[in-house]
Amino acid sequence: MARVLNQTTYNSLLDSLYKLPFRNRIQSLQKLFPELSVNTLKCVVAQECQKRMKGSHGRLTTSETVEAMYKKFTNSILMNEEPGILLRLSDEVGLTPALLARSIIERHYQRDDKSKPAKLLVSTLMKNTALIDDRDLAFETYLCLLEDDEYGPIAEATKQSKGYEYEIYLRMELENCKVSFLHEDHLRMKGYDKTPDIKLEIPVAIDGQVINWIESKALFGDEEVHRGYLKDQLYSYWNRFGPGLVIYWFGYVEDLEKIHQNRIILIRDTLPTNMVLMDQHL
Repeated sequence: MARVLNQTTYNSLLDSLYKLPFRNRIQSLQKLFPELSVNTLKCVVAQECQKRMKGSHGRLTTSETVEAMYKKFTNSILMNEEPGILLRLSDEVGLTPALLARSIIERHYQRDDKSKPAKLLVSTLMKNTALIDDRDLAFETYLCLLEDDEYGPIAEATKQSKGYEYEIYLRMELENCKVSFLHEDHLRMKGYDKTPDIKLEIPVAIDGQVINWIESKALFGDEEVHRGYLKDQLYSYWNRFGPGLVIYWFGYVEDLEKIHQNRIILIRDTLPTNMVLMDQHL
């Protein structure tokens, strides 16, 4: 299944994505883009959802808007509507289920002076909905967390687990290739602050380019994502250790390497099998 997309295919994917409802879009996209892997589609959908929420969250969660949503929710409960009230409201207003549920919880636990409750309280209730004092709100929040692949404690735990899974997979692959390396835990013990996932003890060559470190990303690399990582991480690694490799396991848009200017950072969607070990030529 394809994971590396040219710009035309990527733009077409985004155009199709924007025309679909907010939830359950993967099945529709699979029919439209059968050549793309499911994980690639899931990553693109998740990342575009996060970009959309960053741009619209403030507008969708004003005190007036939240008050209107809360009244709609409580009225629906009084009318004995079937479960899934917050999910249907999520589809209607354009907030992801978990973000909507969080706003409703904040309103439910609003203080006497109409200020929001403590963030720690809200986070605790989101992690354990059984602690919510209203049975209907507890169940509706639980349904929202199950349905939200981008936000909420379940989604965050899944992302962290996936990231760690691919870091371990990368280590195993390097060990199988007899490549000597230090991982980020080793580097932190040595006093480094910003560390790549892998620092090669002996550099390897990939497609004629020597690399000294590898960064694992269990997501899809588009230009915005990649520029963010260049600024926050990758250029720091390049300055300290020289040329390296970033692996976007769920694919990337072609030609991202062009934005590096003279700083060499290779991009792949898997660990290359054509690595040349230095000791092979000693």
